[in-house]
Amino acid sequence: YHARGTLFVPEKARFSYLIELPEGTDMGKAVNDAMKEIEAENKELSGILPKSFQMLENRSIITLLKNFNQIPDDIEGDAFGRIYEYFLGKFAIADGSGGGEFFTPTSIVKLIVEILEPFKGYIYDPACGSGGMFVQSVEFIKRHFENGKKIKASREVSIYGQEKTDQTVRIAKMNLAIHGLSGDIRQGNTYYEDLHRSVGKFDFAMANPPFNVNGIDKERIKDDPRFLYGIPRNDNGNYLWIQIFLSVLKNTGRAGFVMANSASDAGHSEKDIRTKIIDDSLVDVMVAVGPNMFYNVTLPVTLWFLDKGKKKTDRKDKILFIDARNIYHQIDRAHRDWTEEHVQQIADIVRSYRGEKGSKKYADIKGLCKVATLDEVRVAGYSLNPGRYVGTADGEFVSDADFETTVRGLNTEFQKLTDEAHDLEKKIGDNFKKLF
Repeated sequence: YHARGTLFVPEKARFSYLIELPEGTDMGKAVNDAMKEIEAENKELSGILPKSFQMLENRSIITLLKNFNQIPDDIEGDAFGRIYEYFLGKFAIADGSGGGEFFTPTSIVKLIVEILEPFKGYIYDPACGSGGMFVQSVEFIKRHFENGKKIKASREVSIYGQEKTDQTVRIAKMNLAIHGLSGDIRQGNTYYEDLHRSVGKFDFAMANPPFNVNGIDKERIKDDPRFLYGIPRNDNGNYLWIQIFLSVLKNTGRAGFVMANSASDAGHSEKDIRTKIIDDSLVDVMVAVGPNMFYNVTLPVTLWFLDKGKKKTDRKDKILFIDARNIYHQIDRAHRDWTEEHVQQIADIVRSYRGEKGSKKYADIKGLCKVATLDEVRVAGYSLNPGRYVGTADGEFVSDADFETTVRGLNTEFQKLTDEAHDLEKKIGDNFKKLF
């Protein structure tokens, strides 16, 4: 079973056994015992599975077991993995902001993975939540077998993760196990604890970290080698996360992550860090995402893609900006996602930009995508906001988000001119004192 990458479920833990137990059996205790049996046979789940089923009524447990027992034994594909993912998503929606802390919508994860292309190597998620990034990385390998190559996708990558809360670590380990995967997931606060000694260790880093975290003890991290570009002076963790992703990469490594829109134009010490990262040719692709794509934040966000290996390519002095805010499928009034076609549409733009084999020749599309030179980015005040470069398609309605982008851009330019005016004012004052 382990060689095939599957869980072994002992007879007394199987649905068929449990639903045949005599009437009057304490079903909560029976399911708890079943969980212990599974843990005993699958060491990676030791101490992980829930054992609180006695809180439920016998009738509810029996109904649930009967429903699951209807699933055919010979069903194709990763059926239970998809079921687990389905319930994670439903729970995240129901839990609102709390659910968003451990579950990133599948379509967002798929796009990150499609752009990173983690065919082989060491993968790290320093804020791994329920482990969705790992699952989709393996699914990506399965989807992109070349010439019918016979390889086992789960053996092509090594999975490493870190997560702050114990309960979420359990969810991640269960998610991996149900998908037939294994990984080294550890509990710890990533700001202060680098449990995997991660600097320069990984081929790929991907995550949906918490946004705009304040109250981080900077004294504890001042000598941390992960923060090579410095500690931002303001009380915000966004640029700590960005540096964590960069620091863990090998010389040819790639990172993809979700970030608050505000980080793309942040000023002062955060801008200083962003300027260095851009000048070092590390930013490869920026994707603007519209509102209501996440369960814990209704505002639009930005996907960042960093690539340490791009310095040796013809993309060295370029950045691809994609505005995907108008690409979405409406799930309900409050939630959106991307269809598989949407994910491939956006990923294909990146493949064309990289000049990958089999991709179409790249061309800028007004309102959708633009390749900007680093000089253009410098003129724009080192902004990484796609809306600054992509523009609006002819005849397209200017949305509130576009208006916000325009105002932010003007404000950034105004601040820059104001700072220059203050510098000139000081120089004039100093010269005046020298003259008189």
